[in-house]
Amino acid sequence: MESPQRCMQKCQRYIANPDPSGGCANLRDSSDCREVFLRPGEFHFGGGYTRIRTLLGSCVAVTLWHPKLRLGGMSHYLLPTRAAGHGTRLDGRYGDESIRLFLKHIAEQGTRPAEYQAKIFGGGNMFADHQAATPLVGTRNVAAAHELLGRHGIRTVASSVGEEGYRKIAFDLWSGDVWVGHEKQPVREPAKPPVKLPAGSER
Repeated sequence: MESPQRCMQKCQRYIANPDPSGGCANLRDSSDCREVFLRPGEFHFGGGYTRIRTLLGSCVAVTLWHPKLRLGGMSHYLLPTRAAGHGTRLDGRYGDESIRLFLKHIAEQGTRPAEYQAKIFGGGNMFADHQAATPLVGTRNVAAAHELLGRHGIRTVASSVGEEGYRKIAFDLWSGDVWVGHEKQPVREPAKPPVKLPAGSER
């Protein structure tokens, strides 16, 4: 599994390398737009003219969006659950606890989980030639996302998961759109340009 330190180093490089979709600069008035970058284990929930970015390898990001209220959030977790059970404080590094963070914010907004649309990203294979007898951590992270969302009645409307390499993610809270740039490893073919995943699309 890729170490959190290695992932954070790549995140630092991504902060200085914005994706070509334009983000806040595409808005008619970008003065009120802010951008939030999630490092591994971080979480953000809100609304307004906010773009949430992250970089994923074997980690998984889940986005939730309320289409009527135009609010939502993103998680970035490294593992499905803790090895030694839950602590006293929710930790966004783990999939099950990041979903509980979502549920906390959903309740604070006076909304219900079923009112949100979910999208799932990441879970890439960072070792292209590795033949594992057990499922890779990315595969387990993706499976956990589907199971946890389904358990709470949250519909998954789009995803870009698995395969090799890294994904750059940008989530626009004002529209619900998610931009995905997929850079494969090792470099055996050109990286795919960022594409927008509106509700209902599947990759």
